[in-house]
Amino acid sequence: MSDHSEASVVPVEAFEPPYYVAVFTSVFTEDPSGYGETAARMEDLVKDVPGFLGMDHARTPGGLSITVGYFRDADALTEWRSNAEHRAAQKRGRGEWYQSYTLHVAKVERSHGFMRA
Repeated sequence: MSDHSEASVVPVEAFEPPYYVAVFTSVFTEDPSGYGETAARMEDLVKDVPGFLGMDHARTPGGLSITVGYFRDADALTEWRSNAEHRAAQKRGRGEWYQSYTLHVAKVERSHGFMRA
């Protein structure tokens, strides 16, 4: 997970539907050593997936981490899900980093945004 300064915080833009989102919510174990490096690698890797549109991250004060990945179509999402390095990171996450997690995948049918000028 990247560390972004307050000034650079901007949500991923609204895209023309339909597109897909993968919403990953997690709670970390007490010692998620090595997670940051792997998360940064995954961010770099997913950018190479044709159809990847962007990613948002948030963490609540209570420790819930939320990552939303945006994908143009189901094929792009499938390519990311089946990437060997991503699969290895998922396995390591279950073994070391996550106390719990959920994944929700949805097709976006409506999307809009606002930005103050």
